[in-house]
Amino acid sequence: MTETKASASKTLYRPTLLYAGGDWIRDGEILVDEAGQIERIGPRTSPVPGQASGAEAGSMLVTIVDWPGKALLPGFVNAHSHAFQRLIRGRSESRGGRAAKTCDFWSWRPTMYYAASRLDPQQVFDVARMAFLEMVLSGTTTVGEFHYLHNAPDGRPYDDPNRLARQVIAAAQSVGIRINLLRTAYLRSGFELPADPGQRRFIETCPEFLRSMQALLETPASAQVHLGVAPHSLRAVPLRDLHHIADWARTHQLPLHMHVSEQVAENAACVREYGVTPVTLLAREGILTGQASLSHQPGGFTAVHAVHVTQREIRLLAEAGATVCACPTTERNLGDGVVQANAMLSAGLRIALGSDSQAQIDPLEDARELEYHLRLLQQRRAILDPSGDSSGVSVSGPSSAARLFQAATANGARSLALPCGELQPGRLADFFTVDLEDSSIAGGSEADLLPLLVFALNRSAVRDVVVQGRTVLRQGRHAAHDEIVQRYRQLHTAVWSGAAGPETRP
Repeated sequence: MTETKASASKTLYRPTLLYAGGDWIRDGEILVDEAGQIERIGPRTSPVPGQASGAEAGSMLVTIVDWPGKALLPGFVNAHSHAFQRLIRGRSESRGGRAAKTCDFWSWRPTMYYAASRLDPQQVFDVARMAFLEMVLSGTTTVGEFHYLHNAPDGRPYDDPNRLARQVIAAAQSVGIRINLLRTAYLRSGFELPADPGQRRFIETCPEFLRSMQALLETPASAQVHLGVAPHSLRAVPLRDLHHIADWARTHQLPLHMHVSEQVAENAACVREYGVTPVTLLAREGILTGQASLSHQPGGFTAVHAVHVTQREIRLLAEAGATVCACPTTERNLGDGVVQANAMLSAGLRIALGSDSQAQIDPLEDARELEYHLRLLQQRRAILDPSGDSSGVSVSGPSSAARLFQAATANGARSLALPCGELQPGRLADFFTVDLEDSSIAGGSEADLLPLLVFALNRSAVRDVVVQGRTVLRQGRHAAHDEIVQRYRQLHTAVWSGAAGPETRP
């Protein structure tokens, strides 16, 4: 990379290839203003780096960043994350201990509860930084952090009920990733269920939750910190409280995210309490369409997972202008099921992506698994490619890759109500580069590069990451990498040294 310094703060990035508007621009450029917004994008103009003298470059009032041999793309948007769950990666991958009988989602939770019970505020910061560092290393520039770790380990609120939320926000700022803090309402263990000691750090009352949201809303604004509202699920938030929370979100024009129909047992519990499954209930109660006041801007309602939904419920979500945030790595890790991405896209329903439990952090792996899971079920290929002949045989091409890339970028940005995820004038300058000579994609051209990236790119090919005009990853290296990893190693040892085994909760 060569940089020609100038007196002003605008920056002109010049990669070999630039992906914008659904197409590649060879020898393109993107001009970023002093506020970190895209001012101009298009084919390269004169002078080119190496031909302009220092004086001439200074008169341009820009800093020129030359990226030969690299492709520049909009940054990935991770629309659903539980950062602290990075700590349980690899700890629940056998049938030992409590997982011996069922070995499903519900048997996984005690391991998660154990980890959550052990973290002090500094450790919440350290584990979040580790998760966010991995995201940046994968080309992710924005995270929607579905945050439900609120109380002290004994269940009592901190003097500042947002103490842990602020630690997570500080972790994102430290790493340099944009964050939408989706503060989560977790009000009960479930319908007619006694309180679970493992959830004591999560649970608040509805008034406490709304007061805490208001306090966050009144915190001085930051260009890279945003807010959303996240009632955890229908099992954790009774309907009467959900209405209060949804109304508050609508009043304050904030996106509303919620776990919906992740497991069959969740649907069955909803039917026992309300007589219908979750999406049908949310539509009937106006929670989906009640977010219509956000239609003039991105946001609205996002159903996280939505694995076990009917065709009618898919139509209800689409008609409401909602988004489904699929988390394929977690959904396969927990055995939840397969998101019906083909039916959802056919209905015009947007799909975003999330890393969720951090079993693996790789947005393109999540994107390609939307397609690959369907291939396994249907024993066919190119299922998400909309083209084909009258016999239904798909035609190879970039169409499915473009849809999957949009799920990993623009759709997530819309879900979080943020002007990023696409390279357009006026949008935030959030993007990343890949090395065109990386072994995973070497030999690609404009004709096949997008499907090559979506279906084959290794995370190691990501070289630079820019968030709102600020470089946070340079040549594959984050400035705080070693310190973040070292602190995380110490934390991991401290949390798990007293555990009897990876599946056993002491």
